[in-house]
Amino acid sequence: MSLITNVMDHSLDDGYAEAAARRKAEGSGGMPKTLRAKLGLAGGLVLAALIVTVGAAQARVEAPVVAKEREELIDRIDRETEAADKLEDSVDELRADVSARQHEALRDSGGGDRSPVVGILSGATAVHGPGVRLVVNDAEDASAGGDGDPRSTTGFSDTGRVRDRDMQRVVNGLWESGAEAVSINGQRLTALSAIRAAGDAILVDNRPLVPPYTVLAVGDGGELGDRFQNSADGLYLHALQENYGIRTALSVEDDVRLPAAPSVIVRTAQPITEKGTS
Repeated sequence: MSLITNVMDHSLDDGYAEAAARRKAEGSGGMPKTLRAKLGLAGGLVLAALIVTVGAAQARVEAPVVAKEREELIDRIDRETEAADKLEDSVDELRADVSARQHEALRDSGGGDRSPVVGILSGATAVHGPGVRLVVNDAEDASAGGDGDPRSTTGFSDTGRVRDRDMQRVVNGLWESGAEAVSINGQRLTALSAIRAAGDAILVDNRPLVPPYTVLAVGDGGELGDRFQNSADGLYLHALQENYGIRTALSVEDDVRLPAAPSVIVRTAQPITEKGTS
């Protein structure tokens, strides 16, 4: 009990008590005692208040400027978007005009009834018909790894991402299996189309695409799907799915619609005319 009584009577250590008494006697505790110390404290408080006031005033002055710059940026974006829409409409009109002139030229040169077929095969005409829909997507846990190069000819990437080489093989496999027209994410493929890589992005005719990649192919739907799945390129895609988690889904469609490709400009090739014809 004496220990408990001692602790209650002397809750503060004697050393702490002596130090507190000494500081009190010397006048070093609490608020500043000298005039110089008081003036220093007051000056510090005034300086802090001045900094806060100046900061608030500056923020209030800059706020309208920032808001005005934001509004100007929004207006500029709206104007540029409107201009881009007008240019796109103009491109569509010119594309339709070029297509009509192409058909007229084919008729004048003896193309006759071959004009629609030539338009379909060249990709200049929108088409529809039975076919297949193939969706290819990155693995669920795909990550951007490595240097972003396409898969080599002897192996696969371990990042679970679809590469341009994969889409090249998919498209070639569909052509080989009997497809008559093919598009990727709405981009119609032609004899001059290119599927390339820019870092981790896949470009079709220099237009970047984002996954999932939806490939539409017009052809004999059921037979086209079976031929592709049993082809070397179909087995390649199946290997990607089994070993690297690439997600694929193939379905036979009664009617798929493919848009026309942008006007194809041929600068070098010339048609061969038969002898004796003008």
